[in-house]
Amino acid sequence: MTSAVLAGCAGNTGGGTGGDPGPQALSAGETCQSIRADLSRLDKEGVQAMVERQNSGKQLPAAQKAKADLYNQLLDKYLGARCHV
Repeated sequence: MTSAVLAGCAGNTGGGTGGDPGPQALSAGETCQSIRADLSRLDKEGVQAMVERQNSGKQLPAAQKAKADLYNQLLDKYLGARCHV
């Protein structure tokens, strides 16, 4: 599922929109590869299903919510830094 999301965003480079702030810088010690590895690890743990449940408005236990929130934060960083391009 993540690869489908990333592939869908890859074509959206903001060409000529004027409001494109450009790629966001990653925090010290973070790389596109390290974020991708973390996302892959969370995918293997089934976190994508938790994210989908959370996005549909369902309540999650605290531990699952924390993983879903982490996944979303990592995905935002990955896409914001344009690691997918």
